[in-house]
Order: sequence, then C-alpha cells, then structure tokens
Amino acid sequence: MASTTLQVKDERAGAEIVYGAEECQKQSHELLQEMGFPKGVMPLKDLVECGRVRETGFVWMKQKAPSEHYFEESKTLTSYATEVTSYVEKGKMKKMTGVKSKQLLMWITITEMSVDDPCSGKIHFKTAVGIGKSFPITAFMDPEEKVKYLENKKSDQNKK
Repeated sequence: MASTTLQVKDERAGAEIVYGAEECQKQSHELLQEMGFPKGVMPLKDLVECGRVRETGFVWMKQKAPSEHYFEESKTLTSYATEVTSYVEKGKMKKMTGVKSKQLLMWITITEMSVDDPCSGKIHFKTAVGIGKSFPITAFMDPEEKVKYLENKKSDQNKK
C-alpha cells in the first residue's frame, strides 16, 4: 500500500497545480487545445484540482463527484471518475485512468485517445486490450469550436 502512495507522489513531483472550478476549466481547455484535442472531449464537471508535470506529461483532473456525459453525435455514453489521469503528448493521451464508455451494454475502460492528423477529421479511442474505435472529431467539439473548424475546412477545400 505504501509503495502505491509513494508512486503517486513521485508521478506528481514538480507539478503545476491549480484549484477551483474556473481555473481548472481554463487549464483543462488550454491543455486539450495545446495537445490538439477538441475542448468537449473531456466534459468534466465541478473541477476542484488540476495538475500537470511538464517533464513527464503526467496530468490529472479531480472533480467533486463522478459524472457521465452523452455525446449525441457519436451516440456514446461516457463515465468520468472523480479523478482522471493521463500522460499527454501532442495528439495523444495515453495510460488514461478514470474514463469508461458504454458499448453494447458494457462499460469499457478507455486507456488512450489520439488525433494522428487533424486533417483526417478523426479522433481514435483505445481500450486496455488494444481494441479501438474512431469518430469524427466534430462529435467532441463545442459549438463555437465546431463552426470555426468547419469554416476552416471549407476554406481549405475552396483553395484547392
């Protein structure tokens, strides 16, 4: 038990930590944008703490209570634990904990999500056993982000 506690402390050594709903929401949106993900892909509620260790890419987000979100466009119900953790790098979140998706009446743990090429317009999710599923990236964008993305895509097509 002590080794697990020590491991958690080591993972968080040197972390930048913010507290409070407003600051955590701001930091989480900035992080998602920096990594190339749409803001709506992690719709956590009532955030109380967010941390990031830039050297290792380890991040965590704590909310007051577990929450669920239904993504209309992908027809996916997703559950978020009180604490969600991940190692981040450009276009990828790996070794994720605290995220599950309901598929065929079963809750499946999501361990990785990635956007390999923003131009592809797809976001990929993987489970611990490597099974994955892809969706249009627009399914996880907030309305403002989606309008901007579609306008840019249309503009790019007109240039061709």
